[in-house]
Amino acid sequence: MNPTIIPIARDPDARAVDPVMRIKLTRRELLKGTGVLTGTLALSSTLAMLAPSRVWALELQGLDTHQGDVLLAFTRQLYPHDTLDNAVYALVVKDLDGKAQKDPAVRQQLADGVKQLDATAGGSDWSKRDSAAQARDVAALAGTPFFATVRSTAIVSLYSNPLAYQHFGYGASEGDGGYLYKGFNSLSWLPNPPADQSGPIPKDS
Repeated sequence: MNPTIIPIARDPDARAVDPVMRIKLTRRELLKGTGVLTGTLALSSTLAMLAPSRVWALELQGLDTHQGDVLLAFTRQLYPHDTLDNAVYALVVKDLDGKAQKDPAVRQQLADGVKQLDATAGGSDWSKRDSAAQARDVAALAGTPFFATVRSTAIVSLYSNPLAYQHFGYGASEGDGGYLYKGFNSLSWLPNPPADQSGPIPKDS
C-alpha cells in the first residue's frame, strides 16, 4: 500500500523554525488511531507558503474526532487569534491527546467536559455553535478542572512551537543574546518602548 504524505505541525525537539514535518502514514496506520483532525491552511497564512501542502491531518490516539474538534474550538475561545490557523491550535489537541493516553482520569475529564459542552448546545456538536455562544460557555466553565487542564496545556502548546513563532514573527532564542541581535527590532506586533525605558544593550554595558 502506498503511503500518504500527511503534513503535520511540529517537531518539539527542533530548534530551527521548521514549521511543517512530513510524516508518512499508510491508510492502515491512520486507522489505528481513535480519531483524526483535518484542515486546510488559509491561502493568506504565512504557513501556507512554507508547507508542502495546504492540507494537514493529525491522528489522535486517546480522543475521538469529535472530542478533538470540540477541544480545538474551546482552545480558540480561550486564546483567540483570528488569523492563526487551526493547524497551530491542533497542537494543543495533540498534547491533550497525549495526556489522555497516559492518564485515564484525564481522558475521562476531557470526555466529560466535551459532553457538558455538547449539552449546552442542546445535545448537538458544540464546535458548530456560534462564536458568541461558545465564548459564554467557556467563561461559565472557568475554574473547573476541565477548564484548568485545557488552559494549562494550551498556554504552553500554543505559543511554544515553531508554527506560532512563524505566525507572530518571533525568531526564538538562539543561545546567549539570542533574538536580541537577530530580529528583535523587526517585531511588528509590539510597540517600541521609550528609549529611556529600554535599558542598555548588554554589549554596550
